[in-house]
Amino acid sequence: MGWAIALHGGAGDIPLSLPPERRLPREETLRRCLRIGVAALKANRPPLDVVELVVRELENCPHFNAGRGSVLTTNATVEMEACIMDGNTKRCGAVSGLSTVVNAISLARLVMEKTPHIYLAFDGAESFAREQGVETRDASHFITPENIERLTQAKAANRVQIDYTQTALEKTPQVSSSNIGDSQIGTVGCVAVDGNGNLAAATSTGGLVNKMVGRIGDTPIIGAGTYANFLCAISATGKGEAIIRATVGRDVAALMEYKGLSLKDAADYVVENSPKGTTGLVAVSATGEVVMAFNTTGMFRACAKEDGSSEIAIWDSIENGDLLLP
Repeated sequence: MGWAIALHGGAGDIPLSLPPERRLPREETLRRCLRIGVAALKANRPPLDVVELVVRELENCPHFNAGRGSVLTTNATVEMEACIMDGNTKRCGAVSGLSTVVNAISLARLVMEKTPHIYLAFDGAESFAREQGVETRDASHFITPENIERLTQAKAANRVQIDYTQTALEKTPQVSSSNIGDSQIGTVGCVAVDGNGNLAAATSTGGLVNKMVGRIGDTPIIGAGTYANFLCAISATGKGEAIIRATVGRDVAALMEYKGLSLKDAADYVVENSPKGTTGLVAVSATGEVVMAFNTTGMFRACAKEDGSSEIAIWDSIENGDLLLP
């Protein structure tokens, strides 16, 4: 037993050649957010508070695909979504189609705590945000030059892009070195458990680059991109349609509950049996285990445990450039 925390900044086709100017700010943000989460757990904050706090910080970072850094729809608009869940009670809240809310994850928690519902979307969610007095900004605040460029590249390649997938243009030799490796920024998520085995999960995203207006991914779907119960907490990232079909979050928990698998075995089984290149997740168990699994090229991720171990990583191995916390 003991507290543990894990967070991610998206999974996908992250090239090993990712330039330092693209890689280092994301690693530093993960490091900073991990420290924030660890400090909150050490201060005996409830896991639900911890995951919300960490995801808010990630949403405020333009380097990831959530909040300020959300990618654009085919109409060059932002439609953000988020979900939060408490393991012991299975209380949960989710939102989709947000265009003005600064921290979608906090609105998801308000849906959980202030309404009889679980899921609000689009105009109804925006209206609820105004009623609750959460921070909002004009929609233009979320439309960054970087994401306009990414949308332009995706349209030119005639594709809808998974987090971190490079466009065909980015893979051509003619692209300047400043653009090579500026692959898609990723969905964010956090899972945490305290020393008493209380669990929580939170996930937030802007979705896919060049997605259809109105498209909803796995992030706000309970049991797909986000799930927590008395055994484990999971936050997934990758191609939402594949994660929904596989009910990734719930399947991990079900394998533990009904088959008696360990968190690692359950997570590895679910990820390995998802279509290659589509799925990543971070998970913690009630006993303080941590798993960070993916079948993509890489996944920005970080974790820490009460025993003092901690890690920040992108690819499969230290040899590929992964960094351990000091």
